[in-house]
Amino acid sequence: MSDLLAAFGIDWRLLGINLVNFGLLLTALWYFLYAPITKMLESRRQKVANGVRDAERAAHQLAKIEESRKEMLAKAGKEGDAIIANARCAAIEKERVILENGELAATLIVRDAEAEAKELKAQAELQVKKEAAKLIVLGMEKLALDKTHA
Repeated sequence: MSDLLAAFGIDWRLLGINLVNFGLLLTALWYFLYAPITKMLESRRQKVANGVRDAERAAHQLAKIEESRKEMLAKAGKEGDAIIANARCAAIEKERVILENGELAATLIVRDAEAEAKELKAQAELQVKKEAAKLIVLGMEKLALDKTHA
């Protein structure tokens, strides 16, 4: 076999030394380059995977928050409608009470005015009767004076 290697110009000692050098070089490259690069790529892969997982979680939370916001807006709208409806009912009731009070006050004013008018009429009639009585008395006195003078 050494004749065959010699025929091709291969020295087995150089071949062995080159194999050892290649093995040392391969080990050094593996230890100093391939392993750190592999670790770095794995850590970046983990970071990217965590980022994707966090982004999915954030998107899910955003969807929940959006749904919660919509529910709160709907609830607030319903509460607002209920408040407006209650306010309208209260306003209608207040209007009815004010109208009733106004009608009652107007009725009382009219009744008081009628009573005052009756009282004034009665006083006027009484004055007219007194004046008429005075005039009659004066007229009778004048007649009596005229009869005594005549």
